[in-house]
Amino acid sequence: MSNKFIVGVIGAGRIGKIHIENLLRNIPEVKLKIVADIKLDNQLKQWGSEIGIPYLTANASEIFTDPEIDAVVIASSTDTHADFIQKAAKAKKQIFCEKPIDTDLKRIKETLSIVKEEDVRLMVGFNRRFDHNFKRIHDAIVSGRIGTPQIIKITSRDPSPPPIEYVKVSGGIFIDMTIHDWDMARYQAGSEVEEIYATGGVLIDPEIGKAGDIDTAAAILKFRNGAIGIIDNSRQAVYGYDQRVEVFGSEGCVLAENDTPNTVRIYTTQNTSIDKIPFFFLERYMESYAAELQYFFNCLQNNQNPSPNGEDGLQDVLVALAAKKSLKENRPINLSEVDK
Repeated sequence: MSNKFIVGVIGAGRIGKIHIENLLRNIPEVKLKIVADIKLDNQLKQWGSEIGIPYLTANASEIFTDPEIDAVVIASSTDTHADFIQKAAKAKKQIFCEKPIDTDLKRIKETLSIVKEEDVRLMVGFNRRFDHNFKRIHDAIVSGRIGTPQIIKITSRDPSPPPIEYVKVSGGIFIDMTIHDWDMARYQAGSEVEEIYATGGVLIDPEIGKAGDIDTAAAILKFRNGAIGIIDNSRQAVYGYDQRVEVFGSEGCVLAENDTPNTVRIYTTQNTSIDKIPFFFLERYMESYAAELQYFFNCLQNNQNPSPNGEDGLQDVLVALAAKKSLKENRPINLSEVDK
């Protein structure tokens, strides 16, 4: 490899733009060479010119065939992830891919087999592991400060539902939204999920139900190490983007409340007030996107395997599929029932 990692990015949508900007501005050990997006219109060309993208193309294969490219960042639509991972692996490129790898287990396992066969590194973009609050919880657990984790509680509520057209193709709330929470629960528990019971309903928008999904959900997870997880989700928290994690252990408890722009409280005869929590996930997690990419390239530089990796991506989809089966059949589901 050269002194700097030469990088290509596939996908310049909302998340892709964040990764591109971080590569250009916040990660000095990389050089962005190519950005590929199938929707290469004049607006994207103008944006690319303004921020300094060297070369834009609509053809992702230009990244795979370029011998200078060391690593590929995949931020395209979910249905393209597995295909692009496989092509990148066969081209001997190191890979960072947004979650999920795919929604089909067979396709995921086929993809991971190719990654292993080609002996390249794959990191899956579960950025919340790199959030300053949630990483601090993890560090407290690993250091033994709260003893053995026994209960992991996660609240994750969006400020407003996504468009119905998105709901129809997203794979459902357990795939497109809760998958971050499956990963966070596994990350904090230090163990794999063994069994899950999930329930939910349509309490916000009947159109979500007509699209075959739910908008309000809760799940109880049993981990192999005996810990218990409790997760609640809502598509609409009118007060903002509600993101909280608590881990209760044998020697104590550690919890992260919602971030606010500052910690100032105003006390008057009428009330006590604090600033509202962030209203959008980009506002809440912006720093974590830079941190995860920085970590990925640090791993490459030090010849280390990154985490979360392809196996994490597989496990999170397994939990999501078990949750969907549990909701449908109204019973606890052992992950072995869907891992076929």
